[in-house]
Amino acid sequence: MPTLVHDFDWPDRFVVGTIGVPGARTFYLQVRAGAQLISFVLEKQQSTDLAEKIDEILDELRSLEGNPYSVPTSTPIELVDNEPLEPAHEQFRIGIMSLGWDPTSAQIILEAYPVTIVDAEDEFSLEQDSGDADEVLRVRIPVGAARAFAKRTREVVGAGRPACPLCGFPMDPDGHVCTLPEV
Repeated sequence: MPTLVHDFDWPDRFVVGTIGVPGARTFYLQVRAGAQLISFVLEKQQSTDLAEKIDEILDELRSLEGNPYSVPTSTPIELVDNEPLEPAHEQFRIGIMSLGWDPTSAQIILEAYPVTIVDAEDEFSLEQDSGDADEVLRVRIPVGAARAFAKRTREVVGAGRPACPLCGFPMDPDGHVCTLPEV
């Protein structure tokens, strides 16, 4: 069966957002081009890692001697997107991702593959070979939009539960083992 490719070249919107309350949020990667809107579930840590890696690629490009690309150091104000997610219906849960750089179009390229079930006990595998995927998301984004994506993603991740000042783990609204009053 041929691979179903969700291909977005210069999408209108490419964001990470959440549905739910801190401590019980579901993270979504959402892509829109015209009337086509697709949402993918991913883990909080995947969101963080994706934003960090995009910033690393952009910073590395800026530091290249004789760099022919106009890579912004911060998010261009006109590309800031603080709007909530559009209605989200999961296309697939993201497993492995890869990032690349296309110098011919000056775009970051993201490819994301679904988590696959490896046995009858519903165990998930993040070890899949991307060449065997039935479905793939491929997004090409220009450098300014990539910088805006990374900034928004860090803000979304940071809007979760506050960290405990003693142990660093997230605190629930009901309290936390380090800060609960003694009885």
